[in-house]
Amino acid sequence: MDSIEYVVDLFQKGGPVMWPLLVCSVIAVALALERIVNLAKIEMSADRDLLADLFSLVEKGKYDEAIEMGRTSSDPAISVIVEGLIHRDHGLTDAMQVEAEQQLDRMRTGFSVLDTIITMAPLLGILGTVTGIIKSFNLLQGAGLQDPRLTTGGISEALITTAAGLTVALAALMPYNYLLSRLRRVSRRLEHTATQFEVVFRRSVNGKGKEPVS
Repeated sequence: MDSIEYVVDLFQKGGPVMWPLLVCSVIAVALALERIVNLAKIEMSADRDLLADLFSLVEKGKYDEAIEMGRTSSDPAISVIVEGLIHRDHGLTDAMQVEAEQQLDRMRTGFSVLDTIITMAPLLGILGTVTGIIKSFNLLQGAGLQDPRLTTGGISEALITTAAGLTVALAALMPYNYLLSRLRRVSRRLEHTATQFEVVFRRSVNGKGKEPVS
């Protein structure tokens, strides 16, 4: 209980700038947790067995059957393949690239908000520093040199907001970088799967005596 009271006391001493910092911290934590869970679900949806079955069907030239089978999966890599098969006669490679970008864009949802909080939190801390120093000077001007201890409240406000701003930024930066690394891993998987699929598709088409469409 004492620790909670200590935190509340620090928050109150930090002045009005602590409120937007609190909002930033709540948004950052909630968004980071949601994105981590979302990316974990996406990685868990990877279905290597179904992917192997799709490659087998494609190699045999059973494209429509592969499309129907692929539509039952939530694996983004399989969605990329299905989109390529649907548009195989008018630009398979381009269709897969567009679908992969759309999949990655959905995974990036909220990243810009986290990036903004990482940039904005220290600036809010500096704003609190400035307002705290201004408050100190105003109090000092009003009291003169008779009681300089009155300025300690403003100095305390300045230091607390600076520390709070840096803390929020650091707390958001760690999950942000973690999410970026997870996203890069998913992106590499989509790229590798698309490349493998193109090889299988071209082999299938060439086996029928036709030229592949790219």
